Amino acid sequence: MAAAADLLVEGGFDAVRHRAVAERAGLPLASTTYYFDSLDDLIYAAMEHYGRSELARGREQLAELSTERRGTDTLVELVLDQLLGEDPEYDAVLLRYERLVATGRRPHLRPLMRTLAVELRALLTEIFVRSGVEIGGRRLEQLIALVDGAVVNALIEVDPDPRAAAARMLRAALS
Repeated sequence: MAAAADLLVEGGFDAVRHRAVAERAGLPLASTTYYFDSLDDLIYAAMEHYGRSELARGREQLAELSTERRGTDTLVELVLDQLLGEDPEYDAVLLRYERLVATGRRPHLRPLMRTLAVELRALLTEIFVRSGVEIGGRRLEQLIALVDGAVVNALIEVDPDPRAAAARMLRAALS
């Protein structure tokens, strides 16, 4: 699953193939086809592994987060770490949005993506609470949509910096 998730990050959905995953994992092709009956199953497992890894990193960050009033800039960075990842790596940001869009064409992924989204929202809510900022579910949804829109628009730029675009929008919304 880790090899499949790595391929997913590097090349998107088209990169996840039984043969490529087996080669990346150093396993015979038969092992991937034995455990994953279809390509859909393999992609599901890759997305779940990657999504759970993201959430685990978020929980680690949250565990180290004290309860104190934070400035807007710090809060923005904490929120963006959860939504876009701590590493400003372009591929990871792109994958987040590819996963969201691809779910529209792959309905079997929707339950997984909804589950991961609920867990992500819980993490974000706790970050706001620990930062001394009360936030309701509706406001959180608005902020996530704002970040998503800023990132998607930034991706079309010649030299995209989606995190900076999202930070500007989120900072303005929280000020």
